[in-house]
Amino acid sequence: MQWWNSFVSWLTAASNQAVVFGAVVLILSIVVASLLAAWVSRGAVRSLLAQHDRELKASVIGTLVDAATEASVWNSLTPQEQVMADRAVGQADVQLRLLPIKGASVAANWAAHQLAELKRTSATFGYQLEPALLEFRDRLIEWQSKPSRTRKVFQSDLDRWKVANTTSEKSLLAEQDAWAAQQHHDQFTEHAAPVPAPLNYAAGTPSPSTETQRLLDDVQALEVRPLPLQN
Repeated sequence: MQWWNSFVSWLTAASNQAVVFGAVVLILSIVVASLLAAWVSRGAVRSLLAQHDRELKASVIGTLVDAATEASVWNSLTPQEQVMADRAVGQADVQLRLLPIKGASVAANWAAHQLAELKRTSATFGYQLEPALLEFRDRLIEWQSKPSRTRKVFQSDLDRWKVANTTSEKSLLAEQDAWAAQQHHDQFTEHAAPVPAPLNYAAGTPSPSTETQRLLDDVQALEVRPLPLQN
């Protein structure tokens, strides 16, 4: 205990008060600076993550709105354009489900149902789909700003659609989709360029290559024919 008594005596000595005070201030400054740096770094990281999430949500929503615009004129698209549109929708659906937001899967299911409805109604009511497009866009933007509140609305819509769609209605909708797809296929098949038929020469008609060869043989025979003798 002798060393402890010596340390306490040195610490409480009047001549060492300035040194002790300076050491305490230095330690407190280091601790405060470390805490402040950690707080600033945490805030910067959180702001970067929030900005990245906002950009990702805006990109996904923009892709879905663009897909809804194409779905409203689905029957006027070529098969290649339909494949590209479906691919973009699939990528946006995966990105939407992977967002770190509660209820992202519910929003993805709601958007998928709305896109399917737009495709189905584009065959007959394409000119009346602008209000549906605006509602689709506004609902997604509202979900981006208020995900918890909008998630309940989306879930209620999904439950209502699930109850409304009976087995007979589902089969009828499937038949309607198949009919629309067949009509679209026939439409673009009719506009396809016809394949030219191969040239068939009759049995008695010589082909161009045979006729040309015969003319060349006649010319060669004339060149080698001997000239008559002159008296």
